[in-house]
Amino acid sequence: MSRNNFDVVVIGAGPGGYVAAIRSAQLGLKTAIVEKEHMGGICLNWGCIPTKAMLRSAEIFHLMHRANEFGLNAEKISFDLQAVIKRSRGISKKLNQGVTHLLKKNKVKSFIGQATILEKGKIKVLKDKNAEELLTDNIIIASGARAKELPGLEADGEIVWTYKHALTPTRMPKKLLVVGSGAIGIEFASFYNTLGSDTTVIELVDRILPAEDAEIANFANKQFLKQGMKILTQTSIKKIELKNNLANIQMEQTGKLINEKFDTVISAVGIVGNIEGLGLEKMPIETENSHIITDHNCNVGIEGIYAIGDVAGAPWLAHKASHEGVMVAELIAGKEVHTVDPNSIAGCTYCNPQIASVGLTEEEAQKKGLKVKVGRFPFIGNGKAIALGEEEGLIKTIFDVDTGEMLGAHMVGAEVTELIQGYVLGQKLETTEEDLISTVFPHPTLSEMMHESVLDAYDRAIHI
Repeated sequence: MSRNNFDVVVIGAGPGGYVAAIRSAQLGLKTAIVEKEHMGGICLNWGCIPTKAMLRSAEIFHLMHRANEFGLNAEKISFDLQAVIKRSRGISKKLNQGVTHLLKKNKVKSFIGQATILEKGKIKVLKDKNAEELLTDNIIIASGARAKELPGLEADGEIVWTYKHALTPTRMPKKLLVVGSGAIGIEFASFYNTLGSDTTVIELVDRILPAEDAEIANFANKQFLKQGMKILTQTSIKKIELKNNLANIQMEQTGKLINEKFDTVISAVGIVGNIEGLGLEKMPIETENSHIITDHNCNVGIEGIYAIGDVAGAPWLAHKASHEGVMVAELIAGKEVHTVDPNSIAGCTYCNPQIASVGLTEEEAQKKGLKVKVGRFPFIGNGKAIALGEEEGLIKTIFDVDTGEMLGAHMVGAEVTELIQGYVLGQKLETTEEDLISTVFPHPTLSEMMHESVLDAYDRAIHI
């Protein structure tokens, strides 16, 4: 077994891991990264990027059907599913190669194989039957997560799909059931529904998008129904039978049994951390519900060992993982760091309409006993939104009555995943309502609605 010495070894090359490795190398640390499958991890290869490529195709397909609204003509509109998938996979491949290039450029040593922590400062990398031993002062665990499977609804790739199958379909679902209405489930439901699948979404709790502000989730729900999607909340699966290329599903909604047949089921009921095979059971590293418990600096309780990204728990977002990767690298290098505040991490869902949020929901603020002012502004009141033909949407802002602090911002509508960063920056800079009210927003832009929503919270809105 060959041996190699490093200052930092990163386990996992997803958006947390490869960023941590590059930043470590930039800071002069001798760095290695271990990845058992694909550089870029799930996000780049099987998550964030390929889904957005597919959703872009669906968005254009949707707009083509609206051509007449814009004074245009489009006839015999159709799509080639395999061409859509080919484009999506090509984009992922390009970015995968880009990550490989960046690691090489920054002189990060890459290893392909399964990493197992033998003890503090020692890692074994196994590829086929060949093993290498890495000695290091610091270990960053960034092994990510994978789709959770419900008992009885295990993916077979034929009828029951996970996100991987949904990203590389060999056929177009005719009648689709999506189990779970979080970001992943809603994005796939939006894609396949737009392309013509008869789509049903079921959710165990009393509304879809349970992590979002209730008002925003309800607005999105109405838009999905207008698009022909069927949504069943407070619904659970009681019985599953896979027969004759169909899934016979018995569901229960508030005591009522519903029996339906689907040719495709996408399971999107959450994720589990990839902690198997890491050797954690041999060390005093605590886990809970398959995720590693860390402190505010991402340390696992052992000096020199850190966990970042999805494997370290919510929020399960690529940008949170990347920021943690940079923070830990700088911490190891002796730099002064700012810890990641989960409340300042924006969440984005790329369905149609898009959804984006940061900070507390109105319900969360009220549960904390805070007195709040709430502002709202509809897309129908914005000139740019009307010009774009995107009049369905809402921006909502929440402020603390006593301090003027912006507690949260929540949006649904066209391009809100791009707009939300304005509020994220404002929150980071601890701006008050006064700062936002006195800021001049350019016209005509969608961003003006962000200003108007703040004005509305203080009874100063102009255009409603």
